[in-house]
Parts: sequence; C-alpha cells; structure tokens
Amino acid sequence: MSNTSSSYSSYTSQSYSSSTNGSGHSYTEATVSDPSGTTIHRTSQEAGQPAVSETTRLPAGGTAAVGGGTDSGRTIEDVTDTDREYEERMEDEYAKREGGA
Repeated sequence: MSNTSSSYSSYTSQSYSSSTNGSGHSYTEATVSDPSGTTIHRTSQEAGQPAVSETTRLPAGGTAAVGGGTDSGRTIEDVTDTDREYEERMEDEYAKREGGA
C-alpha cells in the first residue's frame, strides 16, 4: 500500500472603502486555505466607530466556528452537497427538455 498526501495553501484578500459627505465605511476580508480547512478574517468599520472583526474557521469537511465581533453566535453551514444536488437536478431537467423538444 502506498501512503500519499497532498499539500496546498491558498490566500486571497480584498478591501473596500467609501466616503460620502464625511461618513465612510471600510471592509477587508482575507481568506487562507490549506488541507486542514479555510480561515476567513473580516473587518468592517464605519467612520468614527470602532472596527468590528470576525474570524470564521471552516475545517475541511466540517462545520464552521465563528468568533470575534458582535456576531459570535452565528454559524455557517457548508452547502456544497446541496449545491451539487441542485446542479445535478437542473442538468437532468435541461436534458429532459432538450430531448423532448
């Protein structure tokens, strides 16, 4: 038997800011993925207000753990299987329509 393992790492980042008549908003998000899962760091801030940070951990094949900020009671559900099932149903439906036209 052979024992194989894969290793990867991915990092993405985005930021946004706007200002109108002295009021403004900024938002940043950084995502890091590796074989153990994905971590998402988000920070948002309204002008003159403290920044609100949130970290979401999506373990590979598990449920999310959200921490930080004022929204620490939220959870995120992995809908990958649901999306895949929907896409398969849509493909089947299109195939039926194309075959019956």
